Amino acid sequence: MIIQLTGNVNYSITLDPTVWIFDDRKVSFEEAFTFQTTPEATEEDEIRKASEFWDREVYQQKLDPPVNKSISKYDKKKILEGTYVMPIHHFLKNAEIKDEANKALLVTESGDTTITLDELNQSLFLFSQDGKPLNQEGPVHVYFQDGSNKDQPIKGVKKIVID
Repeated sequence: MIIQLTGNVNYSITLDPTVWIFDDRKVSFEEAFTFQTTPEATEEDEIRKASEFWDREVYQQKLDPPVNKSISKYDKKKILEGTYVMPIHHFLKNAEIKDEANKALLVTESGDTTITLDELNQSLFLFSQDGKPLNQEGPVHVYFQDGSNKDQPIKGVKKIVID
């Protein structure tokens, strides 16, 4: 249930998605793709969403690592029943990707997938579905922030090799 992040980085790191449920940086799956522009969205809605996203990012950067300090009974129930994704860019920053790197290999049991570093940096890792870790086709599923693979995520990612 762990993911190795290795390759052309200054620091190889090990990710443990089972502990992300306690991390304030997690985002509910429903909210993860709300920052997309829709035709009916007004400029005011877009500004409000961008502001909320910015506030959340600034708040999360102050907490390193951000861990829920206290969880109400309602929040605990919500966490134990929710579906969550984790933005990967926090971990990429810690690994310090070298300047000459330009792509990432996502290693899975069903075959490897190569994506650009920009795609990886904008990726969201699904780690909890209905409050449970992804035991089948896990430990994570990779979704692109733009929602382009929302119906067909990259499943079963076990290792990330930066090249």
